[in-house]
Amino acid sequence: MALLQVNAFSNVLEMEVMLDVILPQETKKTFGTSTKGTTEDVAVLYLLHGMNGNHSVWQRRTAIERYVSDKGLAVIMPSTDLGWYTDTTYDMKYWTFIAEELPNICHELFPQLTKKRAKTFAAGLSMGGYGAVKLGLKKPENFAAIASLSGGLTIAEGINQLLEIRSKAYWEGIFGPLEEIKGSENDLIHLIETLDGSQAPKFYLTCGTEDLIYQASAYTTKKMRENGYDVVFEDGPGEHDWLFWDDWIQRVLNWLPL
Repeated sequence: MALLQVNAFSNVLEMEVMLDVILPQETKKTFGTSTKGTTEDVAVLYLLHGMNGNHSVWQRRTAIERYVSDKGLAVIMPSTDLGWYTDTTYDMKYWTFIAEELPNICHELFPQLTKKRAKTFAAGLSMGGYGAVKLGLKKPENFAAIASLSGGLTIAEGINQLLEIRSKAYWEGIFGPLEEIKGSENDLIHLIETLDGSQAPKFYLTCGTEDLIYQASAYTTKKMRENGYDVVFEDGPGEHDWLFWDDWIQRVLNWLPL
């Protein structure tokens, strides 16, 4: 595999952005991990970070590069600050960046990446789980499979829990008035109930049974099943931490239709 650290300019955010990129490269090693290489139509996973992370955190806290070494899969890990993959009220359009501009940047810089829906995926943890599911719901034409690990998926139902994490000013900077989140385009449950589940990608949701936001994944799964989505929900012992995510990202990779 090749690991690239990319600094690129975002016209949407009007600033430099950073992303780590894992690209398949054929290697044959006497010691270590040999890897499978491919140079065209490469499957791609957009892997999103949570609130405390950035573009480098998956690399530093898991062995993601080793986990994808034999899969012929590119992994795009962008930094999106604390923007919740949303076009914020303070005029930082993180949703537009992640959903529209970032794929264009990646295809410009790495033309070997696939443009086929069947080979394009997104996943993320916590805030990134929210972002990944949002991509699957609002951009179903672009993704074949979506995975959320310990996702913050029910923000409209959990306002009090949000306020235990950060101040009201922070959340309203992201989403606007808190009482207006429910029923908005940032309310995933509302999207699930109003969009056509038969046209959506496949979803895989997981969360640790000791995680304080476990019910968010369980409730989202229930709503998806009620509305005709193709969704798998699996849980296991674990909290909201990297011990759980390092283990379960491997299961996500095995679930992807590669």
